[in-house]
Amino acid sequence: FFPEHGNYLALDLGGTNFRVLVVKVRSSRRRSVRMYNKIYAIPLEIMQGTGEELFDHIVQCISDFLDYMGMKNTCLPLGFTFSFPCRQTGIDKGTLVSWTKGFKATDCEGNDMVEMLREAIKRRNEFDLDIVALVNDTVGTMMTCAYEDPKCEIGLIVGTGCNVCYMEEMTNIETAEGDEGHMCINTEWGGFGENGELDDIRTRFDREVDEGSLNVGKQTFEKMTSGMYLGEIVRQILIDLTRRGLLFRGRITERLKTMIKHVALVQTDRLALLQVRSILQHLGLDSTCDDSIIVKEVCGTVSRRAAQLCGAADGASNKASRTKAKAAPTTDPLCPVSAPRSFSSILKETVGELAPKCNVSFVLSEDGSGKGAALITAVARSLGDRPIDKYLYAMRFSDETLLDIMNRFKREMENGLGKDTNPTATVKMLPTFVRSIPDGSEKGDFIALDLGGSNFRILRVKVSHEKRQTVQMESQIYDTPEDIMHGSGTRLFDHVAECLGDFMEKQKIKDKKLPVGFTFSFPCAQTKLDEGILLTWTKRFKASGVEGADVVKLLNKAIKKRGVILVNDTVGTMMTCGFDDQRCEVGIIIGTGTNACYMEELRHIDLVEGDEGRMCINTEWGAFGDDGMLEDIRTEFDREIDRGSLNPGKQLFEKMVSGMYMGELVRLILVKMAKEGMLFEGRITPELLTKGKFETKHVSAIEKTKEGLSKAKEILTRLGVEPSHEDCVAVQHVCAVVSFRSANLIAATLGAILLRLKDNKGSPRLRTTVGVDGSLYKMHPHYARRLHKTVRRLVPESDVRFLLSESGSGKGAAMVTAVAYRLAEQSRQIAQTLAEFQLTKAQLLEVKERMRAEIQRGLSKETHELASVKMLPTFVRRTPDGTGKRGQKYQLSNLQIFQI
Repeated sequence: FFPEHGNYLALDLGGTNFRVLVVKVRSSRRRSVRMYNKIYAIPLEIMQGTGEELFDHIVQCISDFLDYMGMKNTCLPLGFTFSFPCRQTGIDKGTLVSWTKGFKATDCEGNDMVEMLREAIKRRNEFDLDIVALVNDTVGTMMTCAYEDPKCEIGLIVGTGCNVCYMEEMTNIETAEGDEGHMCINTEWGGFGENGELDDIRTRFDREVDEGSLNVGKQTFEKMTSGMYLGEIVRQILIDLTRRGLLFRGRITERLKTMIKHVALVQTDRLALLQVRSILQHLGLDSTCDDSIIVKEVCGTVSRRAAQLCGAADGASNKASRTKAKAAPTTDPLCPVSAPRSFSSILKETVGELAPKCNVSFVLSEDGSGKGAALITAVARSLGDRPIDKYLYAMRFSDETLLDIMNRFKREMENGLGKDTNPTATVKMLPTFVRSIPDGSEKGDFIALDLGGSNFRILRVKVSHEKRQTVQMESQIYDTPEDIMHGSGTRLFDHVAECLGDFMEKQKIKDKKLPVGFTFSFPCAQTKLDEGILLTWTKRFKASGVEGADVVKLLNKAIKKRGVILVNDTVGTMMTCGFDDQRCEVGIIIGTGTNACYMEELRHIDLVEGDEGRMCINTEWGAFGDDGMLEDIRTEFDREIDRGSLNPGKQLFEKMVSGMYMGELVRLILVKMAKEGMLFEGRITPELLTKGKFETKHVSAIEKTKEGLSKAKEILTRLGVEPSHEDCVAVQHVCAVVSFRSANLIAATLGAILLRLKDNKGSPRLRTTVGVDGSLYKMHPHYARRLHKTVRRLVPESDVRFLLSESGSGKGAAMVTAVAYRLAEQSRQIAQTLAEFQLTKAQLLEVKERMRAEIQRGLSKETHELASVKMLPTFVRRTPDGTGKRGQKYQLSNLQIFQI
C-alpha cells in the first residue's frame, strides 16, 4: 500500500548506460505513476577512471536532464538505484563493497556512495537535491511490481548482472536492529561460490572466463548466470569445438576471438536455423546447417544451466520467506528481447520443482528499477517525516553507542571494586560473601524469606539426597501494605516476623529451629554473610530507621535471634539457576527493578581480604548514571519520570529500563504526542493524564504479535480514548521503541560483565550461563529474544546460555543458606581431621624437655649408643670469621684445605 504522492528524481546506474528519471506519483481513487527519462552513456574510461570523475559525469548528466525538464530550481527527493554490492547502515547510507560488471573506478570501494554523490553535487553547485534513498536494482524491481501487486515479495534481476532480493522477517536478521516486521534483503548472490561452494559444478570454460575477467575469483555465481558472461562462455566452448575440428571446418576467425553478444537470440527456440546462420555469418563464420544446430545447442545448454541455477537459488529465497510470494524478474535493457521464452520457462519450472510448497507467480517488471527507486524514496520520505519519530529517535541506539555504554559501565565496575574509588563510585560492586555456587551435595530443611516489593513471600525448601538431589518447596505470599512500607523499620520487621510465625504454624514447624535465608532486594553493604547495612531504599520503600542499620539484626530482633543469612535477589537468582547449571556465574533481575551479580576473582576485590578463590559481587547497577554518566542518552521523558519519583537523582539506570517505570514512560510520550495533535485527534482524557494508569503489563500486551493492535484499542478505550487504527499502530510503535531501548541498555551492561568474566579467565571464548528472573523478562513477548540477540552482537566471542529462574530468588536464598551450611560442615570436618595436628603450648614445652634430655644422652659416652639423637662429631672446629687470606693453607686432621 502506497499512500505517497509527489514528484521524485530517480537515478539508475548499473551498466554502460546511466538513466535519469522524473517520476510523478499521484494518489487518488486511481493511483498513477508517470515517468520521464533520458539515457546517458558511461564511457569505458569513466567506468575505469577515478571515483571523482565518475560522479562528476553522473552529476553532469543530472544537470542536463534537469535543464531538459525545466526543474533545475526544484529541490526534488532523490532515489539512487546503484546496482553494485553495498553494505547499508541506513536507507541513505551505503558503502561500496566491490565493483562488478566491468566497473573499476578508483577510490570508491569502502566509501559511502551517497556521500560521493553529494560531494559531486556540491562541486558543480548548480542545483540542490534531497538524497533520500540508496536502492539496489533488485529492490527497485520488487517495489515497482509491488506497487501493482502487494503480494510481490521477491525481486529478481537476470540481465548484464544477476541478483535477487526478498522480504525477510526482522527476527532472522541479526545484523540489523529491531525484530518487528520485515525488511528487504539484497542477497548479492552473484558472489555465491567465492568460497568454493560451486567448484564441483564449475567447468573449465567457467574458469577461463573468470581468469579473463577484471575481478578474478569474484562474483562466481554471476559469471555462470548473467548476460555479461554467457556469451563469453559460449565463445570459449565454440573455440574449443572448432580447435577439435567439430565446428566451422576447424577455422577460427578473428571475430570469433571477440565476445559474442547474441546468446539470448541464438538460444531462443523461435529462431529458425537460417537466422542462426545469418548471425554466424555476421561473426565471420562460414557455417553449415550442422554447425548452426550445434551452436544453437551450445547456447541453449549454457542458458538452460543459467536458468536452472537462478531457479535453484531463487527457490532458496522462497524457502527462506516461507510464504506465498510473487517474484518480479527483469532483464537488462540491452538485451534485444525482454526475456527469452525458454529461459523464463526453465526458471519457473526449476523454482516449482525445488520449492514445491511455495506458490510463486512471476510478474515482469515493465518499468525497471528506476520507478522502484522513486517509490522507495516516497515511502522513506513519508516515514522519515512522521512526527512520532522526533520523540523516539533519541531512544534508538546504534551498536557503536551500545559498545560505548558497555565500556562506561566496565569503568564503573572497576571503580566500585577499588578501595580508593569505591566511596565515590555509583556502581557499588558490593561483596556478598557468597563464595560458591551449589555443587549438588547440599541437603537440609530451610526457611527462605523474600522481601523486595509489595508482596512478601515465605518458603520452606527441603533439599534431599536419595538417588538424585531434589528440592521440594512450599510457599505463601503475604501483602506488604503501603503504610508499612512507608512506616517505621520496627513495624516493617515486626510484620515480617508475624508473617513468618503464621507460615511456620501452618507448616507445623513452629518448634523447629530451621536455618533462615533472607532475600532482601535492596542495596546493602555486607562485611559477612549474616550482616548487611542498608545503603538506600528503592522501589517505593521508605521505612524509617533502617537506612544505615544492619537489617539482619533488625530481623533477628523481631524473630528472637533465629540466625539469618542475608541474600540479595540477584544472588538468589544466580544460586537458583546454579543449582540446575553449575556453569551459572551471573544473575540478573529484569522486573519491577533491575540488578545483576556475578562471580568475581577475590584478587580484584579490594574491599575484602584474601586473593584466593571467587566471591559473588552484587553490582547494584540500577544506580549507573547517578553521577551524570548517562546524561547524553537520557530523554526529557526520563527526566520527568525522575522528578516525579520518591528518590529524584537516584537509580537513574533503573528508571530507564525497569518494569516499574516503563509503562509510565510510554504514558508520558503519548500525552506529549496527543497535546501536539499527533495522536487521538488531540484528545486527552483524565485517565491518560493520571500517573500509573498505563502499566508495563499494557506495554507487553500491546506488543504481542497477533493480537497487539486489538489489545492497544482495548487498553486505550479503557483510558477514555477512542483510537483510530493509525493511533493503535503508533502506540504499538512507541511501546516497541521504549522496551527495545530497555533490552539494549541491559545488554550493554550485561556485556560488560561478560567481558570481565572472559578477561578474568584469560580465555579466547567465554562459555557461561546467565540466570534470569523478573516479570518484564518473563512476561514481555519479545524482550528475552531482543536481549539475547543484542548480547550476541556486542560480545561475539562468547557462548552464553540464558536460564530462566522458575522458582524465584526465594529458593536461591535457601540455596545460599544450604551452601553456607555445606561449607561450614566441610570446614568442621576438615578441622576435626586436622585437630590432632594442633599442639598446645604445654605439649610443645614437653617436647622441648624431652629433646634436651636426648641431646644430653647423645653427648655422653656412657649413654651415646642408647640415645635416639646421636649427636655425631664432624671435626669441623670453627666457622669462617672473615679474616682468612687468599691461598692460606689450613690443616684439619689428615686433610689439607686451601682457601681459594
